[in-house]
Amino acid sequence: MTLAPFVRIVAQGKGRARALTLTEAQEAMTVILEGRAAPEAVGALLMVLRLRGEEPQEIAGFTAALRAHVTGVLPAADLDWPSYAAGRSRGAPLYLLAARLVAQTGVRISMHGHNAYQNATLRPDDIRRLAGPQVRYDPLQTLCPKAFDLLDLRADLGLRSCFNTVLRMWNPSQAPATVQGVFHPSYRSLQAQAAEILGQKTLSIIKGGGGEFERHPSKDILCFGLRSGRHIQQKAPALLSETRRLHEVNDAIDPLALWHGRLRDPFAEATVTGTAALALWTLDPAMSIPDAEQQAQALWECRARCEGISA
Repeated sequence: MTLAPFVRIVAQGKGRARALTLTEAQEAMTVILEGRAAPEAVGALLMVLRLRGEEPQEIAGFTAALRAHVTGVLPAADLDWPSYAAGRSRGAPLYLLAARLVAQTGVRISMHGHNAYQNATLRPDDIRRLAGPQVRYDPLQTLCPKAFDLLDLRADLGLRSCFNTVLRMWNPSQAPATVQGVFHPSYRSLQAQAAEILGQKTLSIIKGGGGEFERHPSKDILCFGLRSGRHIQQKAPALLSETRRLHEVNDAIDPLALWHGRLRDPFAEATVTGTAALALWTLDPAMSIPDAEQQAQALWECRARCEGISA
C-alpha cells in the first residue's frame, strides 16, 4: 500500500474531503515509518493536515503507529517528559532543573526530544548536564531516525506539522504518567482527547514557556489533562505578583549557577519549583496543587543535601 489513498481522503476538495479515522491514520503513519511512501506524498499529507487542523483520532492513530514501530528501546519509567519545543527558543531551559528536582524523590523520569532551532540549540550533553544524572534523556535521532527525519521536514516545508504533536504523545518508555507543554493553547484539549483515545489515564498539559512543560510563576496556569482517564481542567494560581515575561529574566540565567546556589533569582527559582510542583501533582492524584508546591519548595531548599553540593 502507498500513501496515495490517504492523501486522497483528506485532500479531495471542499465537500468531499474528510478526516482520517483512527485506523486509517495508523495505517498511513505505518506506511510512512516503513519507508513505503513517496516524499511528495508525505509532504502533501502533512501540509493538508496543517492547513485543515489536527483531529484527535488522527493524532491518536499516528501515535499508535509510532509506538508499534519503535518498541523496547527504553527502560520503564514513572514519568514521561517530552521536550520538542525547538530547544527552548526563549530564555534558559529551567524546566530541566524542575525535572532534576522531581527526580530527587526517586521518580524515574524519561525525557526525550529534539532541541535545536535556528540559533537556540541544546545539545544532548547540555540537557543531561542540566537535568542531572537521575533524569534519563534520549535524543529523537537516536531513538528513531525515521521519526527524526519526519520532524526535520520543518526545515524543508517551513512549517511545523502534526508530527510535532505526535512526538509529544509518543511516551516511548510507556510511563503511566505524562507531562506535556504546548505553545498554542488549543493543543491542550486536542492532546488530552488523543490521549484518552489511546487509553492513557494520567496526563497534565500546560501552555508553557517556549512550548515546553515550564510554568510561568506570575500567571494563573490552566492545566488540562486526564486523571484516572477522565478529563480535567485545573487552575494553578500565580505564585508571584511580579509581572515579567518569562524570557526577560531567564535569558541571563545560568541554570547550573542557580542550581548550585551561586546565583539567586526568586523569579527563576519560582519557575523551577512551580514547574516541579505540577509534575509532582501529576504523579500523585491525591495531592493538591498547593501541597505539591510546598513539596517542591522543600525539595529546592534541600537540593544541596540531596546531591551533595554546597549551596
